[in-house]
Amino acid sequence: MAETDILKMFDKAGALLKGHFLLSSGLHSEKYLQCALLLQYPLYAQKLCKKLAAKFKDDKIDVVIGPAYGGILVAYDLARALRARALFTERKDGTMQLRRGFSIKKGERVVIAEDVVTTGKSVLEVAETIKPFNPKIVGVAALVDRSGKAKPFGKIRFESLKKIDIKTYSPDRCPLCKKNIPVTKPGSRA
Repeated sequence: MAETDILKMFDKAGALLKGHFLLSSGLHSEKYLQCALLLQYPLYAQKLCKKLAAKFKDDKIDVVIGPAYGGILVAYDLARALRARALFTERKDGTMQLRRGFSIKKGERVVIAEDVVTTGKSVLEVAETIKPFNPKIVGVAALVDRSGKAKPFGKIRFESLKKIDIKTYSPDRCPLCKKNIPVTKPGSRA
């Protein structure tokens, strides 16, 4: 599967949105990848996550974990492809937590999964949340990397299916705000 095929899937699913968006990071953008619209099609999710799993096929992964909400479906299908357990973290009282009886054994090999990485804040929150369990974080996996950075997680390995450059703006420098175009908040973080 070529990178252009991935964008075709986003287009076909109506998941590449255009307008004026407030991202979870607080930045503004004129394009937004609404992965939920793409992942509503299980065959797309399976195909993409199988390709992403191939990047970790020799790593003997025990657990794939993603942040609610964007990372849940990716973590689940990636775990299926890697024959691993699928977990997710969620926010309670504004703090990312591992709940619902989920746990990780000391030394288990973990991949943190996300749909789209922009700033990487959610991934870093997941890493911090699972730190007390002393896992071995093998890497981070995302369908799309829009971070614009070579190594958004420092020494932690990062694999994605597609790098995409979508301009972002701070609210005080946003040309869309200056044109009084109404802003929409499509993300999941409050």
